[in-house]
Amino acid sequence: MAGPDGGDGGRGGHVVLRGNSQLWTLLHLRYHKHIHAENGENGSKNNCTGRDGKDVIIEVPLGTVAKDEETGEIEAEILHHGQEVIWLPGGRGGLGNSNFATPTNQAPEHAQPGEQGIEGYKYLELKILADVGLVGFPNAGKSTLLSVVSAAKPKIADYAFTTITPQLGIVSYRDNKSFCMADLPGIIEGAAEGKGLGHRFLRHIERNAVLLFLIPADSSDHAKEFKILYNELEQYNPELLDKQIILAISKSEMLDDELKTEIAATLPKEVPHIFISSVANININQLKDMLWKALTTE
Repeated sequence: MAGPDGGDGGRGGHVVLRGNSQLWTLLHLRYHKHIHAENGENGSKNNCTGRDGKDVIIEVPLGTVAKDEETGEIEAEILHHGQEVIWLPGGRGGLGNSNFATPTNQAPEHAQPGEQGIEGYKYLELKILADVGLVGFPNAGKSTLLSVVSAAKPKIADYAFTTITPQLGIVSYRDNKSFCMADLPGIIEGAAEGKGLGHRFLRHIERNAVLLFLIPADSSDHAKEFKILYNELEQYNPELLDKQIILAISKSEMLDDELKTEIAATLPKEVPHIFISSVANININQLKDMLWKALTTE
């Protein structure tokens, strides 16, 4: 008799992605297969609005890409610490009967129900964020180089695929400058088709500003090895070839000047190259100069 007093319902909780620079993997989500945000609370008498459902915050490392499993569509990318993206929004709360009162119907007996929450099958993929990505066959000396130019301690051994997960290192440069280098799993011929570590390797170099190709001095054909690496990138994603590329011949302590001249003559003219040795510390500072120039040149 006193008129309508039904309050509105609260919205459902959101599923939110939040960037966390202290996380490096998605392993903490491995056993969380089902994630449910809380329902909104019903409205109540005296025009009391129901409480919103509690949001679910999923913390992920920087470089995480959120996709829809069925369509493969990219729905969000987390690139900054503290960045928040509502991945799955909660349903809107319903409207209480007081919203429907009119001069001719001052005591409506109906209300609007709230929206159903959104359900979906989703997946997260991590693509590392690094300034320089090391590209080369297994045992090209990528891990050794990273261990020399940074404080990173990647696993190093004389067999293929010592590195099976990306390793990051901060390279100190002149005047307290620095940049991030990634030792990526070794590529093999056919990687673009998924052979070896295949796409597990290739997806990571999409975020690198500069690609450093590493070919060992004892390679039987340096130009052919570079072409194979180049072709694998092109087959996977031609846009990768728009990045700046530098070619380093590693383990060059075993070469004399005559051999270096012969090898240099076979290398692609449009790609800058340098002969280095991580073990003997040959041309390491010069390599840093080349990388820094590439990173700071638009």
